[in-house]
Amino acid sequence: MATGTLPAPADVEEPDGPGGALNRSENAPADAPWPSDTAPADADGALLDSYSRTVSWVAEKLLPSVAALKVEDQMHRPAGAGSAVLISADGLLVTSAHVVQGSNRGTAAFTTGDEAPFEVVGADRLSDLAVVRAAGNGYQPATLGDAGRLRVGQLVIAIGNPLGFEGSVSAGVVSALGRSLMASAGPGARLLGDVIQTDASLHPGNSGGALANSAGEVVGINTALVGPWVGQGLGMAVPVNESTRAVIGTLAAGRRVRRAYLGIGGGPRPLPPAVARATGFARGVEVVSVVNSSPAGQAGLRPRDIIVSLDSKPIGDVRELQAVLGERYIGKKVAIGYIRDGRLAACEATCVELPSS
Repeated sequence: MATGTLPAPADVEEPDGPGGALNRSENAPADAPWPSDTAPADADGALLDSYSRTVSWVAEKLLPSVAALKVEDQMHRPAGAGSAVLISADGLLVTSAHVVQGSNRGTAAFTTGDEAPFEVVGADRLSDLAVVRAAGNGYQPATLGDAGRLRVGQLVIAIGNPLGFEGSVSAGVVSALGRSLMASAGPGARLLGDVIQTDASLHPGNSGGALANSAGEVVGINTALVGPWVGQGLGMAVPVNESTRAVIGTLAAGRRVRRAYLGIGGGPRPLPPAVARATGFARGVEVVSVVNSSPAGQAGLRPRDIIVSLDSKPIGDVRELQAVLGERYIGKKVAIGYIRDGRLAACEATCVELPSS
């Protein structure tokens, strides 16, 4: 499956660094801020050219690695559609769990014109990730990056199949990091944590597709499953990081993902300087929702509390919270340190297994 021939843009090695072409005019002094008073009249044109070359190069690199999934029910009737990203040459693809929900087969179509039947290997509704295997070999897998290196304002490119239009590309920036979305209510609530927010245009059908950085690395798996309160222009993607790589590896091996569960939704929050000095914590995870009858609810946590530690381990963001709440905490008590009304407080919660359905 051949790739295109566009050369990598010169700024890909350092797309957002101090001297990157996406940040300043190529004629501006190396130590000058951008934009500068001495920027040439064609600075906007130079910026657009660099931006366009970067997006085009990433698109050519990744389009052969992003498939359109046509999902079938048990009677081989159409049951949905979405996107998926190749992660191995022997046909393993990662997609969104909601794309293949209720199904175990379908057809994967590639921009090369090839099509292959696929089977669902495993799905994890709680991370909205699934792994499927397309028949055949010799595929061109994408390179997985690290969402932990993303910065707000950084260029990202979304590739997928919105509304059935195969091989579509959109671009935008990282609007925010560390978002947490409660997609349903009740004891089996699905919490998407540490989510990437972007203004790259996403629509139904983009789910399961790639969100890439300017080096052509997949740093997120696009998801359209957000609450009805989210307005237009807010795209969300599950980050590719150490935690999600572990989920993908577990699913690819045909095993079920198990997690401890507190029952909160939240996001990162820096502490006011006075509170930080008084408590010794600089930031934490602000609680924005608590599931009724969950361990967190029974322990007395409330919205606007800021969790700063679990079992004496500092917690600065949702990723760190999820990393601590591994399988080993199921059925065990965990000590929670939190800030309420500017004061440090503590409680204990007995973690249960996060429901998978």
